[in-house]
This record gives sequence, C-alpha cells and structure tokens, in this order.
Amino acid sequence: MTDTPRLPEGYEISTDPARIDAARVHGWLSTDAYWALGRPREKQDRAIEGSLNFGVYDSASRDQVAYARVVTDRATFAWLCDVYVDPSVRGKGIGTALVAAVREVLRAFGPKRVMLATHDAHGVYEKLGFRPLERPDHWMALVFE
Repeated sequence: MTDTPRLPEGYEISTDPARIDAARVHGWLSTDAYWALGRPREKQDRAIEGSLNFGVYDSASRDQVAYARVVTDRATFAWLCDVYVDPSVRGKGIGTALVAAVREVLRAFGPKRVMLATHDAHGVYEKLGFRPLERPDHWMALVFE
C-alpha cells in the first residue's frame, strides 16, 4: 500500500505511553466494545503496559479520541487489537488514519504479517491491505474459558 490516509486537521497520533488516558480507554472498551465488554480495569491496565499503544488526540483540548493496541515483539510478530474510536468523532476518517499509522510503524519492525480479528469492520481493514488468511487451516488457538 502506498496510499496512507491522513488524520483530519486538528488531530494528532502519538505512541507516547504517558499520553494514554487509561481510564477513558477502559471505559470505551469495557462498556462499548463487543470484544471487551466487562473487561476489568486492572486487566486493561496490564494490557496497556505490555503493548505498543497508539492514541489519537484532539490537538486543541488534548483529549484522547481514539485508541489502538498492538501486541508485538517489535521484530517478528504483531497482533492489532482494541481499535476504538470515540462515537463523537466517528465518520471523520480517524479510525482509518489510525490503523494506517499503526501499519507504517509495524512495517518498520519487519514482521512477516500483522494479525487481527474483527467481527464487523472488514471493509475498514481491507482498505489498508488486510485480507483473510490464505490458509486458516494452519492456524490454531488455545482458548481459556
């Protein structure tokens, strides 16, 4: 992909962990994200601490308006997860620009692939080069329930 969507004017992306509004991220995910409903704050905080985090911020207010988390060794493996855009700013291209920025940071690390799972946002990710697994029969999961 050579086309990199840009954030709308007035927003900025940062990977600075000190800027993450952990309470806001937890609120978003634990109450409004189907994959993380009810996730305890302590578990979310541990996930943030152990991951590469991306935040999108309103440049004027400095408030966080979107979030993405990547589980990665910064060399061979990357799992994109917990992508969330505040409902008040959806439809502006913030989510697409956020995932594009994640893609470019991860590309520099050199992993062979970046994985993700989605129930309903295939179109967003396909625009950025993601596609279904070519050999899903090669993949397995250990599920703790």
